Amino acid sequence: MKNYTQLTEAERNQIYALKQAGHQKSAIALQLGRHRSTIGRELQRNCGERGYRPQQAQQLAGQRRQEKAERRISEEIWHIVNDLLREDWSPEHISGWLSATKNLQVSHERIYQHVAHDKQHGGTLYIHLCCRKKKKTYGSTDRRGTIKNRVSRDHRPDIVEERSRIGDWEVDTVIGRRGGAVLITLAERKTRVIALAPDKRADSVNQALVQTLLPYQDQVHTLTCDNGKEFALHQEFASTLQADCFFAHPYQAWQRAAQRKYERTYTAIPPKRSEL
Repeated sequence: MKNYTQLTEAERNQIYALKQAGHQKSAIALQLGRHRSTIGRELQRNCGERGYRPQQAQQLAGQRRQEKAERRISEEIWHIVNDLLREDWSPEHISGWLSATKNLQVSHERIYQHVAHDKQHGGTLYIHLCCRKKKKTYGSTDRRGTIKNRVSRDHRPDIVEERSRIGDWEVDTVIGRRGGAVLITLAERKTRVIALAPDKRADSVNQALVQTLLPYQDQVHTLTCDNGKEFALHQEFASTLQADCFFAHPYQAWQRAAQRKYERTYTAIPPKRSEL
C-alpha cells in the first residue's frame, strides 16, 4: 500500500464507476491501491441523498479542507485582515503583504471567501472592495511587450526600504477612457502629487513626469514604476531627473500598497474609464 494521500477527483470517479458495477469496498480498495478503511470512510462521509456521486464528494471534501484551513488562521490574523480591508486594501495586496512581512500564507481567494461569508451574515466588509472580483482568464498572453533595460525593484538601495529619507518615489498611471488623458500618480513617503498627461504614450508620460518632478529634483533619488509601456522611456526621464529608476514585480501590486490606496482615493470620484 502507498502512503496515505487524500483521494483525488479521478479516484472518486473510479470509486463511483466500480461501485455502480457492483464491486465491494475491499475490491475497490484493491483496484485503487488504497486501504479498505479509506474507501469505507469516503463512502460514509461523502454520500448525499442520492447516494455517492463523485463531483458532490469532491465538493464536500473541499469544504472540509477549507474549514480546517480556516481554523488554522487565528482570530488575531483575521482582525488584521479586517482592518486592512476597511482601509481599502484589496485581498491581493493583503495576501502579499502578510506573506512578505509576517510570513503568513493566506490566499487572496480565502480573503474573498471571508468577505463573502461576512456579507452573508450582515457584515459590510464587501463595500471596501474596489470592484467585483474578476474571473481568471486562461490561455491569454500579455501583449504589452517588454520594457527595454528595466531594472527590478530588487536592486534598489537598502535605504529605500528603510524609508528614512525623502526622495524615493513610486510612479503609476490611472488610465481614463481610451485615447483620453492619463493621470500620473507619484507617491513619496511624505508627499502625494498628481500629474496629468494628455494620453498614455510614453513620450507624453515622460514629459509630464519631468515637468512635475523637475522642481523637486534634489528630492528625487529613486523612481519605482509599474510595468506599463507608458514608462518605456524610463532611461530618459531618469537621466533628466538624475535619479535611479526601478520596476515593480509584475502582478504584485501589493508591493506598492500605499500607491494603490492613493489611486483608489482619487478614482473613487470619477468612474473608471471616464474622461479625466
